[in-house]
Formats: sequence, C-alpha cells, structure tokens
Amino acid sequence: MVFGLWLIIIFTLIYEPFIGYFGYQKFKFAVRENPNARLNYYIKLIIGLWIPTISIILLVFFTDLDFKDIGLAYPNIDTKTLGNVITYSIFVIAILYLLSILYYFIAYHLSDKFRTKFIQAKEEQLNTISFSDIIPVTSKEKKLWNYVSLTAGVTEEIIYRGFLIFALSYIFPSFSIWLIIFFSSLLFGLAHTYQGLLGVLKTTIVGILFSGIYIGLGSILPLIVFHFLIDYVAKLGDSKSEDKHLIHNQT
Repeated sequence: MVFGLWLIIIFTLIYEPFIGYFGYQKFKFAVRENPNARLNYYIKLIIGLWIPTISIILLVFFTDLDFKDIGLAYPNIDTKTLGNVITYSIFVIAILYLLSILYYFIAYHLSDKFRTKFIQAKEEQLNTISFSDIIPVTSKEKKLWNYVSLTAGVTEEIIYRGFLIFALSYIFPSFSIWLIIFFSSLLFGLAHTYQGLLGVLKTTIVGILFSGIYIGLGSILPLIVFHFLIDYVAKLGDSKSEDKHLIHNQT
C-alpha cells in the first residue's frame, strides 16, 4: 500500500505543478489559432484529475485502504484533533463563507441592480487575471466547462483532502497535523500554478480552510458540495450575455 501512496503523492508533486503549468503555456499559444483548443484542454483537465482519483479508488479495492480513510464517510464532528476552539472557529468561518455564497446566489436572481453590478465586476476581474485564456467563450465550451467544474469539486476533494491528509499522516506518523495540513494544502495550491503566484497563495489558503473542515467533520462529502457551490456562484452571469466571458477561479 505504501508504494501506491507514494506513487500518487509523486504524481501530485509533478503533474499539475510542472506538466500542468507548461501544458497551460502551450495551450495559450494554441488557443489563438485552433478553435478547438479550449475543448481539447478541458478534456485533458478532466482526464488529469480522474487518473489519480481512480488510482486512489483502486487502492481502496486492492489494499487495506478503505473509503473512510479518504473521507468518503458520513460527517461526524471531531474536536479532539484540532481542539474545540480551532475546530469551531473553522466551522464559523465556513458557515459565514457559505452564507456569503448563498447571499450572492439569491441576490443575483432577485435583484436586477445587484446582477448588473455583479456582471460588471466580473468584466473588471477578467481584465486583471493572467489566465483568462482558459475561460470558456462558446456555448459548447461552457457546457464542457460545467463538467470540468463538477470534476474538480469531486476529484480535488478526494485527492487533496481525503487522500493526501491520510497518506502523509500514514507515511510520516511523526508529523504534526498542522504540518500535514500545510503540505497537503501547498500541493493543492501548486496544482494551480497556471494562475500565477497569487493564485497559488489563494488556493493554498482555501486548502487550509477546507482541510480544517475535513478534519473537524471526518468527511469530504460536505466539502464536495461546498466546492461545487463556490464554482457555481463563480459562473453566475454567464447566460445573461453571449459576449461576456465566464470568470471561474478553480480549488
């Protein structure tokens, strides 16, 4: 089992931070000439996320690893690992974050004024990000991007929360839980190197928050839903105007 754990850890160290980064640089040139470049790139993203995820599931079937080890279990609050104060503080932050997402969702659908400002803010953000080439433009691209978002919500939680926290704890039993959280979250951040240094930093911070939620609940199932809601709100406004790009920041 240890050999399998190392293989997947090494994959997360190499594939997205390096192969994924240079693949994106290549894509940025290809998208200017090839009308199918985004569709091809999205398919590669989906495959690149499912390969390690399926490998993890195979480990469950063929080794002593089980689904509970990778967070596929019913939530059950655990305050012993991080302590009462930290665990419940993380829960409060998560709830406030969730409420803000619900606010944006409800306000967007009920207020024309809010919706207009929301779309304008997206346009301004689009002009500042360095990875705007990845954003879907055509209806076909937007449809496939929905599958990219859904794939990311499921697979990234399995890989970077459920699996990595278990694998690092199993291989390095002397490491503190905070060191495990930091390394797993850093790998999550490095999986977004195409977003630049700021993108890596932001996703690392999100990874730390999500890791705390996972450890406090013992389940990645709520995180998969949380992840999906974040992606869903990030693409609100897409259907309102065909000449507006969708802004989506992937975790």
